[in-house]
Amino acid sequence: MSDLTPTGMRDAGRLPFDRIGVAVLNELVEAIVSGRVQPGETLPPEAVLSQQFGVSRTVIRESMKRLQEKGMVTVAQGRGTHVNAMSAWNLLDPLVLPALIGHDDALGILDDLSVVRGALEAAMAGALAARRTDEVVETLRASLTTMQENMADSAAFRQADVRFHIAVMELSGNLLAENIARVLFDRALESTRYHGVDPEHAFEMTMQEHERIVEAIDAGDADAARRAMDEHILGSWERRRLPTLRRGKEPQD
Repeated sequence: MSDLTPTGMRDAGRLPFDRIGVAVLNELVEAIVSGRVQPGETLPPEAVLSQQFGVSRTVIRESMKRLQEKGMVTVAQGRGTHVNAMSAWNLLDPLVLPALIGHDDALGILDDLSVVRGALEAAMAGALAARRTDEVVETLRASLTTMQENMADSAAFRQADVRFHIAVMELSGNLLAENIARVLFDRALESTRYHGVDPEHAFEMTMQEHERIVEAIDAGDADAARRAMDEHILGSWERRRLPTLRRGKEPQD
């Protein structure tokens, strides 16, 4: 029977009770996402996990419930707890998505995330263009001005960049698309892999692409706005994506 517990969890009894369950759940998510426990495998019984983690069976039972809510396992009475295929997982879950990004050395998850985010934000930009108002255009141009004024300050420029995208989402009025896109965006921004390495003149290129988005919205051209936003998000990711970790290619020197 494999021991799923990392060294740090052996002192779980010293943690406040409300943090013990979180720590156990995090470790179980990591074990599944990392492949230490494969889809189709059965997790150790409750009593064994309780001993391995040094916590009560109540904590283990609650952790299993949380894993099941995330779609990661199926608990069958009398047959044990089986790990589900990734297709069943809630990939937007605040524990699952960061773990996937952290264990994805080929950056495939971030590739897919960028495609989905691009499609969602493109749809929202197109919706803004279709019902263009002076107020919307003024708000977006103000965001552009803030970005331009902070070209020499990397941190401030990046913050202004994020605020521009959030403004497009909020102004679109599509709450479902905004919610999903913001979850993806927030989780991605937490990853150093997503930030990658900016090429020379990266901020200038970002400014030009944002200006094209605003120009298309100002012109009321929904197709152009969708295209400009999608090309910006995918192009920006491709520019800064770590060159030694290209999808489908062997690492390069």
